[in-house]
Amino acid sequence: MPAVTVEDTTTLARVPVPEPRTVRRRTRSVTTAPAGFEGEGFPVRRAFAGVDLRDLDPFIHMDQMGEVEYAPGEPKGTSWHPHRGFETVTYIIDGTFEHADSHGGGGTISNGDTQWMTAGGGVLHIERPPEALVLSGGLFHGLQLWVNLPRAQKWVEPRYQDLRARESVLLASPDGGALLRVIAGDVGGHRGPGSTYTPMAMVHATVSPGATLDLPWRPDFNALVYVLSGSGAVGIDGSPVRTGQLAVLGPGDTVTLRGTRPGDRHAQSRTPDLDVVVLGGLPIREPIAMYGPFVMNTRQEVLDALTDAQAGRLGSIPASYVGAAAAHGDLRGESE
Repeated sequence: MPAVTVEDTTTLARVPVPEPRTVRRRTRSVTTAPAGFEGEGFPVRRAFAGVDLRDLDPFIHMDQMGEVEYAPGEPKGTSWHPHRGFETVTYIIDGTFEHADSHGGGGTISNGDTQWMTAGGGVLHIERPPEALVLSGGLFHGLQLWVNLPRAQKWVEPRYQDLRARESVLLASPDGGALLRVIAGDVGGHRGPGSTYTPMAMVHATVSPGATLDLPWRPDFNALVYVLSGSGAVGIDGSPVRTGQLAVLGPGDTVTLRGTRPGDRHAQSRTPDLDVVVLGGLPIREPIAMYGPFVMNTRQEVLDALTDAQAGRLGSIPASYVGAAAAHGDLRGESE
């Protein structure tokens, strides 16, 4: 689905027009996400593959889950597995997903909802489609983003945020040619509902063919544009982008996006709109040591996390899930 589905777009607040001296960011690189599989076998695109962590900071990893039309019996999720040292942001664009964790967080999210889980010092969690979707099949499309935590917050108490679609801030460009859902951060004076340890912004934007969006962006944030579907151009230099590509932008205070005009050789007829997620955050600039679901500052901290996970010190699977977990052999909470 697009970023915004409302009957009357004229009722939406407007993104402010750029100031005369605004500095529009240029494109530094464009990469194409390779396809793979996650968990029990759902298809993903590894959005950040091949991009230097210094350009992504404070972000670490992002998967585009789907877009896929499941047949009955096909929807899949993950088994119980641990996390430590970062936050996971699961945004469902189409379909339904269930989450549960060892700290008591959990629920079901669907079309436009977001689950924000802070693993902090350690938590076990599971994500999967609900039984009804497994039986019926259907469309599934979403994102999971990993946001690093600074050293000072690596060991915070786990927490869970259930962000409903109706809580997101919905905006339109001045001419109505682009529609935006602000999930986290401040964009042109409009703040999304997500509460973050690391200052950041996350926006889902849909740009109509031929339309231009000038998005105000904090100059001390980095800026990443990932194309969910469609084609268009990004940056003041107009670098072409298409489905499954990530653009890393240089310095400035405005992110520029353009939808491909009808008839352009880059146009994708199945998805005429340019549908993107725009991300940016304040770089942490600390050492990173990663292994699977652990994102720490040193190799020893990662080894300690492995030891703690194997010893059951990252949490216990809730009693209501133990029977099902035992049937699948995932009681140890190991990553896939």
